[in-house]
Amino acid sequence: MTGLSGRFRSSLVIGLQGIRARKMRTLLSMVSLFLGVLAVVVVQAGAELAAAAALADIELHEGKDGTVQMYLPSGPQVTPIAVDLLKGRTDAVGSFGTSVIIGEPGVTPVNPHGAPFEGRGRGGDYYCDSQGMCYPGSDPAQAATVSGQAIELYLTAMTGDIRQFRPFRAESGQWLDFGSAPSLSPRLVLNKEAAKGFGRYRVPAEMRFPGAPVNPTPRIIGVVDDGSEQPQAYVRADELLNWIPTASAVGGRSDSMQVLMTPTASTFEQILRARLVANGASADQIHTQVINSKERIASQLALMRWVFLGMAGLVLLIGVAGILNVGLATVGERVEEFALRRAVGTPRSLLAGIVLAETLLTGLLTAAAAIGFGVLVLKVLGTFLAGRGPFPHHLDFPWQAGVAGVVAGLVAGLLGGLIPAIRAARVPIATVMRA
Repeated sequence: MTGLSGRFRSSLVIGLQGIRARKMRTLLSMVSLFLGVLAVVVVQAGAELAAAAALADIELHEGKDGTVQMYLPSGPQVTPIAVDLLKGRTDAVGSFGTSVIIGEPGVTPVNPHGAPFEGRGRGGDYYCDSQGMCYPGSDPAQAATVSGQAIELYLTAMTGDIRQFRPFRAESGQWLDFGSAPSLSPRLVLNKEAAKGFGRYRVPAEMRFPGAPVNPTPRIIGVVDDGSEQPQAYVRADELLNWIPTASAVGGRSDSMQVLMTPTASTFEQILRARLVANGASADQIHTQVINSKERIASQLALMRWVFLGMAGLVLLIGVAGILNVGLATVGERVEEFALRRAVGTPRSLLAGIVLAETLLTGLLTAAAAIGFGVLVLKVLGTFLAGRGPFPHHLDFPWQAGVAGVVAGLVAGLLGGLIPAIRAARVPIATVMRA
């Protein structure tokens, strides 16, 4: 074991000396290998960033991996029971929604049925039905109604802070405070699409929704990015229930309540299910599923990743060929040196180790340069792309790309130095006598 570690150390030292003695050839080897290693780093970094962007988008719409989703049936007793059981819990959050109109009473909203604002005035008007399907032209059901300053959006009421399951990104203002007493003036947090409408139109602060005997005055306290293209707002459930009966709270485009739970809330799930079934709900209509987004997107991205890695591998082979050519030329020049070392008792394995040490160190240096270049480029691009489109707000260099670069450099050094190492180990002792 001591002899093996001594040979390894000797190979490493002599290899470093060889690199220092032949700087130009080492530089040429690194140049030929740089693009191949950089291609592997770029492909791996791109795959990780694409997976992170897709996962972040899914988390905004559905929830984080491992979250338990529970869909409750419609019924007059379902919402009151669920709201009562969810009160004060931090491991489970219930949400239900309804379509609301904020603005002048008795007029057609500027976006009937909660249609998005982007595109209005370009390419003609359109309308959307209660299922969210949009069609060109004017809504026949709203033809006799006068248009006015009002905005229709989808209002989601929550029993607790839903951001532990769906990580909304704050844009401005503040999020809902579930620790304070409920307000008679419902506090709303808009998504980016709804904020776009309120920034474009001036509407009175009067909110109308089904089941409310009077129209409350809402307060907008913040804006978040929830990944939705439809105008939506979020409100505390207890502030909404101050104005409508609990039994009629679920309506609009949604006819059921959803509960998001941590994996440790299994006891609460059983209690909620038992209470609902005892009050007449059908057990077959209570559906539960666990979010497993990583596995789903991994299968979708795997094929694309392997295709691009194969293309990067072809570029890497060009670098391997460059190391091989430089290695063979170097061994040819050092035949007398290797023969002399053999004559004084140097083992063949140490001669092979010297050559391999040089190529492996060259591969590591190239990998370090490629990774450093990738980090620098991503840092520069991050200032322009972070938070835009599918890109996350923080574009950090993925460590998996660094590992892939190091592995690619070592593999290229091994493949490019293997044949020269074997040739160096086979140099006969008699060569020194001929020299």
